[in-house]
Amino acid sequence: MTDHEGRAGRPLARRTLLAGAAATGTGMAWATAGRAAADGRRPPVAQGAVDAEVARLERGLIALRRDIHRHPEAPGEERHTAGVVARELRAAGLDVTTGVGGHGVVGVLRGVRPGRTVAYRADMDAVPPKDIVGGGPAAAHLCGHDVHTAVALGVARVLVRLRHRPHGTVVFLFQPAEETLSGARALIDAGVLERSGVAEIHALHCGPFPVGRFAVTAGYGLPGQDKAVVTLSGPDAPGVARRLAAEIAALATVALPQTPADLERLIADAQVPDGPLARFVAVRATAQEDTVSVAYRCWPEERYPEVRADIRRLAASYAGAGGARGAGGAEVSFPAEPFPAMVCPEPDGRRLARHLGRSVGRGAVVELHAAFPPFSGEDFALYLDRVPGTYTFLGVRAPGAPVTAAYPHYPDFAPDERAIGLGVRAMAGWLAERTAGVPAASSRNEPSALRACRDRRWLLGGSAAGSPSSADS
Repeated sequence: MTDHEGRAGRPLARRTLLAGAAATGTGMAWATAGRAAADGRRPPVAQGAVDAEVARLERGLIALRRDIHRHPEAPGEERHTAGVVARELRAAGLDVTTGVGGHGVVGVLRGVRPGRTVAYRADMDAVPPKDIVGGGPAAAHLCGHDVHTAVALGVARVLVRLRHRPHGTVVFLFQPAEETLSGARALIDAGVLERSGVAEIHALHCGPFPVGRFAVTAGYGLPGQDKAVVTLSGPDAPGVARRLAAEIAALATVALPQTPADLERLIADAQVPDGPLARFVAVRATAQEDTVSVAYRCWPEERYPEVRADIRRLAASYAGAGGARGAGGAEVSFPAEPFPAMVCPEPDGRRLARHLGRSVGRGAVVELHAAFPPFSGEDFALYLDRVPGTYTFLGVRAPGAPVTAAYPHYPDFAPDERAIGLGVRAMAGWLAERTAGVPAASSRNEPSALRACRDRRWLLGGSAAGSPSSADS
């Protein structure tokens, strides 16, 4: 996940990656192996077989994670990590392609029985210094991508060991540059989805749930981001800029958290149906000389035209302002399109929740009812614009640990390594089920909301915001 807005001296407006507020107990209650599926079908791989393989691999996966952790690489510089990934995938017997979209690595595992092609994504880059809460001297693995990579390698190893049982094909995408929201686009542009015939895609991300718990995002996900730049003219442009920045910031409906207690409250709010985060606008507006820079996120993303119109209205309210391209006063520019929100199809998320309930126990599954956190984005959104899938939060909060120890991008981020084996157990069984199963529910319901969102230009076309001018996103 990525958030480019936190700096030294700013409030705790970071990567409030979902989660359960409870900090005690591990919640690691696993269902009995081989439990029959709710629809009566025999699962393609018995959970007990998966668990046995994970038990043999877990120590080595933790060692792999620690190696990656000791070699953090900034977005686009993942040479060491990509080398480790390629080596491990080849040793496991997968077909491996390197240098995809930069330092991306693609591993293909083909089962011995006919089935569907399903992708699994892990991100490999570390957090750049400027995006560490309070700043940092160098890139560091404070977002859990080292954990994600270890989990994905573990899933690949488990499925290889069970190759005579799984159906279909699993395409593992080890993605660079998630923190800059550019890695997914690079892999997509390289044709990884089309050439592989991927029918759906899945991913895990670390979150501050107690270790052993999973948060499912059925119908929700993470907000996108829009930006604006307002350039003012006139003798009092700096003063106007400061006042306008304050007014634009007041459009926010959620406050940036100031304390760990605020973070805990946001976590709890994300689990409340129709709660405080069901609809929100989170805004940061800063003035510098005669310019106001704005970055905001909202949910649902259909609100972008509304917020753009509000920003234009506020800019035009000052004497002499001429609107979007006025001759004097204020000029407002937006990117051609906002960066899209990550919206997880509801039917597929609920199917995953049922699977996890069978395989890891219902008490280990939490369903989120909001796009959360309001301050982070994720380029996994670009995959979900093309194929259905799921995005799940893996609890990494150790018993008794402070909430910031499980929130990515905080300097004290320290995930509980037991989460690695738990993530492998959950995802190996899920991918085996998906390669053998029927198509994702969302892909069978044309025209679905997912398909309608494929062309994001509908968000702004014909809206009150007018025709936006181009700017860097």
